[in-house]
Amino acid sequence: MTTPTYSTTGRQRRVLVPPPVEVAVPVSPPPPDPPIYRDLMRTWADRGRTLPGRHDPEWTRLAAPWRGLGQFSVSPAPRGGGR
Repeated sequence: MTTPTYSTTGRQRRVLVPPPVEVAVPVSPPPPDPPIYRDLMRTWADRGRTLPGRHDPEWTRLAAPWRGLGQFSVSPAPRGGGR
């Protein structure tokens, strides 16, 4: 990166400035869940319930884009049939 500087005589000179040095800071892993939460997750899993952070096929199916009326039957009654 160059940074223009100006002298008193009006001449321009460029000073090369090195980019800042990035220091990698080690990241420690998050602490484990407290035992009460581990037990709760185990109970939910044993009962087949949805768990936070885990794939849920039923939610995927329910949240999928609607596909139209193809899966439902249409009433045989004519439109505006007085119902």
